[in-house]
Parts: sequence; C-alpha cells; structure tokens
Amino acid sequence: MAETFSSGDAQYLPIYGGGGTTDSNSPYALLLSLLRSHSPTSSELFSYLGLFVSVGTLLFLLGIAVTATAIGFIVFIPLIIISSPIWLPVFIVVGVFLSVAGFLVGTLALASWTYRYYRGMHPVGSNQMDYARSRIYDTASHVKDYAREYGGYFHGRAKDAAPGA
Repeated sequence: MAETFSSGDAQYLPIYGGGGTTDSNSPYALLLSLLRSHSPTSSELFSYLGLFVSVGTLLFLLGIAVTATAIGFIVFIPLIIISSPIWLPVFIVVGVFLSVAGFLVGTLALASWTYRYYRGMHPVGSNQMDYARSRIYDTASHVKDYAREYGGYFHGRAKDAAPGA
C-alpha cells in the first residue's frame, strides 16, 4: 500500500498515484480515470509523430531557403548595384510593353464579344446582358407611368424651378 502523510485528522495520498486504494470516488482515482479516458491511441500517437517529423522537415527546409536567400543577396547585391542603371530602363520598358499588350488583348476581346453579340451569335454572358437591358427598360417604363400619373405635380414644380428657361 502507498505511504500516506498525515496532518492532524486528515490523511493525504502522494501525488503519484493513490497506489492500491480501492476507493473509486477518491479524487486521485477520478483524475487517473479521466486521464486514461482521454489518452491518445497508438494510431493517434503515430499520426502526431508523423506531424512532428513533417513540421520539423519543413522548418529545416525553410531555414535552408532563408539562409540561401541571404547568401544570394550578399553575393549578388554588388552586381545589382553596379548594373542598376541598366535594369531600371529595362523594367520600365518591359512594364510599359506588358501594359500595352494587356490593354490591347482586352480591347480585342471586348470588340470580338460586341461583334458576336450584335450579330446574334450569343457569346458567353449575352443572356445576362439581355436580362439587364430588359430590367432597365421595365424600370424606365414604370418611372414614366408614375410620372404620367403624378404629372401635374412635377410639371408645376418644373416651371417654378426654371422660370426663365
């Protein structure tokens, strides 16, 4: 049986277990049963092991990549600084060329879509365009009907708003 420590009337079991007590309602027995019920299975332990190995490997590779980048900057910064008068105009020319090419491709795509739409070839999205056009037309006709119904009020206000026009 586990040794017990006494302090006055109460006896305390050591923290390491409660060793051999048959009292299943003791706090130590409840704690141990709680820990055993939440302990991971062997497959979970192997998955945690795989996780730790994978994370460790990725952290190692990240360290190598950061170190290689730092060494590359140290080695190539003098070359970049010396050749920077050449690179700045090259970047500007390439940027302008790519921008113009992108705008040209976008313009050609828009012109092609518009041509196919007006020729009745039903390009992608034309049904949404027709739906939007019908909604705009319906809204405009409702506003026109509303203005006719309450037209006297609006016509009287329009004369007051611009008397010299």
